[in-house]
Amino acid sequence: MATDAPAVGPDGAAPQIYTVGGAVRDQLLGLPVSDRDWVVVGATPEQMLSRGFAPVGRDFPVFLHPVTHEEYALARTERKSGRGYHGFAVHSAPDVTLEQDLARRDLTINAMAAPEGFAGEAQVIDPYGGLADLRAGVLRHVTDAFREDPVRILRVARFAARFHDFRIAPETLELMRAMVQDGEVDHLVPERVWQELARGLMQAQPQRMFEVLRECGALAVLLPELDRLWGVPQRAEYHPEVDTGVHVMMVLRMAAQLDAPLPVRFACLVHDLGKGATPADVLPRHIGHEQRGARLLARLCERLRVPGDCREMADVVAREHGNIHRSRELGAAALLRLLVRCDALRKPARFAGVLLACECDARGRLGFEESAYPQRERLARALEVALAVPTAEVAARAAEAGAAGAQVGEWIAREREQALQRWLAGVR
Repeated sequence: MATDAPAVGPDGAAPQIYTVGGAVRDQLLGLPVSDRDWVVVGATPEQMLSRGFAPVGRDFPVFLHPVTHEEYALARTERKSGRGYHGFAVHSAPDVTLEQDLARRDLTINAMAAPEGFAGEAQVIDPYGGLADLRAGVLRHVTDAFREDPVRILRVARFAARFHDFRIAPETLELMRAMVQDGEVDHLVPERVWQELARGLMQAQPQRMFEVLRECGALAVLLPELDRLWGVPQRAEYHPEVDTGVHVMMVLRMAAQLDAPLPVRFACLVHDLGKGATPADVLPRHIGHEQRGARLLARLCERLRVPGDCREMADVVAREHGNIHRSRELGAAALLRLLVRCDALRKPARFAGVLLACECDARGRLGFEESAYPQRERLARALEVALAVPTAEVAARAAEAGAAGAQVGEWIAREREQALQRWLAGVR
């Protein structure tokens, strides 16, 4: 990779190229390295352009390699100039050192550098103790500059979900709390919050992300609807874990265990928001929490600009998970109404995700982790039965009988109900 560097810097020295951050960390941990970030020390933008590198973005001196399209950033420093994620003044010059560049990074385990093709720890440049923290399993901020970027709170929480055996250094957790108290988290842009939450949800132990956010106080700012679930009791005969917040974390852990996709994991996270709005005088019962939860969910999704696939699945799960749990008690007409409310006939793939989320909900309870959830297979089969009705033939018969418009739909619904009735008679 050295041959890709500008030949000579302004002081006559050849610029140096280093792989940095996550690629170094993951290689040392023996994990797959999916992409690499590079830092170029001692070069100017003009030199990068002269070698065919393409500039990207306007805020930072970052370039794409002409062949590999990997990102090469000129060494830089940053100075806080305002609130939030974008409030930075960036300084990049050939005299900025590698150590200065690494100092602006979030965690010590992400503040290491190495030459291309490095073979082990001996070649790692580690001015801030990342190797020691990697061996000890510690997430520790590099310098006090950590406080200048509130996104780092989300990143630490996400790393806690990915490297779930790592602990957060006490001084780093205290710094995160101070940043929340200073109001830095209030200025995060919704798109960046969702980006980090989505990445955290897909980690091996996603519940750790939300536990960390709650511990530092950021959850109450970013997801107050979720934060207020801790301490809300549920009926012990159904929820031996009792606490609703604990239950939601167990559901999320089950979603990861079952390798659920992002829309399902998000639905698991927010399926019980309505329990946080249950009147105190009716606790630990939560009658009507599904509809309360759907209204809270709509506002949360609007605030964080949650993508449509996640929003839609979460809405169905929030409104219908109780009915899906009780679906073995339903007759043919009620079963068809459930499928229609879930829009399962038009979106069977999404309905499969809804059923998976409901299984996670049922098994995300103390002592129920290994329990069967026959509702999932049963409702999937019921949908197959309803979809097997030859709607074109039914519509033709309806037309011959003089039916039109909505009446044709009634004919089809009646045929589907009868098909479900015959199927239920055979399985009971």
